[in-house]
Amino acid sequence: MKKFIFSGLILGLVSVLSFGFFVSGAFAEEEANGDNTSPGASISLTPVSRTIQISSDSVYDGTMKVTNDGDEEIRVQVYASPYSYVYSEESDLYQLGFSNENNFTQISRWIKIKDASGEYVESPIFTIDAKKSLEISYQIKTPSNIPAGGQYAVIFAQTMTGNVSSAGIRTEASAGMILYGHSTEGEVSTTSEIRDMVVAHGLKDEATTTSTFYASAKVKNTGNVDFNAYGTLKVEPIIGFSSYETQQGRAIVSVIPESERIVSDDWEESPDFGLYKASWTVKAGENTETVEKVIFLMSPISIIVTIILLTIIIIGVIILVRKRKARRSRLAI
Repeated sequence: MKKFIFSGLILGLVSVLSFGFFVSGAFAEEEANGDNTSPGASISLTPVSRTIQISSDSVYDGTMKVTNDGDEEIRVQVYASPYSYVYSEESDLYQLGFSNENNFTQISRWIKIKDASGEYVESPIFTIDAKKSLEISYQIKTPSNIPAGGQYAVIFAQTMTGNVSSAGIRTEASAGMILYGHSTEGEVSTTSEIRDMVVAHGLKDEATTTSTFYASAKVKNTGNVDFNAYGTLKVEPIIGFSSYETQQGRAIVSVIPESERIVSDDWEESPDFGLYKASWTVKAGENTETVEKVIFLMSPISIIVTIILLTIIIIGVIILVRKRKARRSRLAI
């Protein structure tokens, strides 16, 4: 019996050590397989976004600055594309796309770019010297009748280097400025749907190796204009000493019509042990949802240590009981 108990303790300690070596090896492998790709052409664009009020049969002029951050002269093509999200059944998420046209991306067809000769065209090409910037003008001409709500587009600046990777893929750099056009005509609707409210402690996703306290929700814009959705996570101790509340501006996302975004926040330095009351509130347009939950925090390492300690205690109690029984038997004789 004693040999069996001793073997069990050795097996438990070996398991803990193996777990530690496995985690260390995983981090080492992740570091070794990091991004080693060499940089190519690099450009930047300012501003990164712009919001304008638009009305029917009007003309709007604007400018943006494109900077060649590389060490060689580049050619850049500038053009407008729709800004929208498309639902993916495979991931059950809305993914950003620049080719899907809908009622809220018509503005992408109203945008022209001024070329080197001063003419407004769809996609002119410019040459920018190394470490230099170029101011580019664009113009928006709205038709005689525009829909109510928002209009969304991206003005892209894309390099034309002709570089091809070892895999045969053309590699180009691009930067874009998002245009948020708000119509001054018709009624504005900021309705929304909030679903999949989650507050939990554990692994946030497959890519996460450390347990954390996190909250998330999906917000769908069912109206006709963009709005900011944000969440507030509050965690108060029942048994414990730490607390947490979402910092202002941290969990904010912009949601355009006919799209769905994820609002999330996490307590990065949450304790390994304790009993906590959590409140997760999400505000999206005209809608607000709140979920409350009591969560017991215990990290995987704490669980392993607790199991080992309980095993040692139980084994110690068994040994003590057996010794007492043996002593009583000797005294009875």
